[in-house]
Amino acid sequence: MKNKNIKVLLIDDEAEFVSTLAERLELRGYLAKTAEDGESGISMIEKEVFDIVVLDLMMPGLSGLETLRQIKIINSKIPVILLTGHGSTKEGMAGMRLGAFDYLMKPLDISELINKISLALNL
Repeated sequence: MKNKNIKVLLIDDEAEFVSTLAERLELRGYLAKTAEDGESGISMIEKEVFDIVVLDLMMPGLSGLETLRQIKIINSKIPVILLTGHGSTKEGMAGMRLGAFDYLMKPLDISELINKISLALNL
């Protein structure tokens, strides 16, 4: 599988989690960038092209669902994989209705995320 040049934007307010996830993706050949809130993630999407977004639903400030809405306004074609913790599948389902590709529960299984990224990008 060719991961080279696949640009992934990770939006999550948990700084340690998101930087570790970026490192783990980069070790597998992805180009990963991070944003620690919805606002900065959206401004990054306005400035550069990403192949896929991995978005946490539970964030202070702009919620994950609101961030998803705005991402889809900027670029309706970009696949978004939602991350949900706290056993909240309801928000994950709401995100799917708003156009998310899929959602995964935290704690995250990296191979499951890689699989979802591949499916979303039809690799």
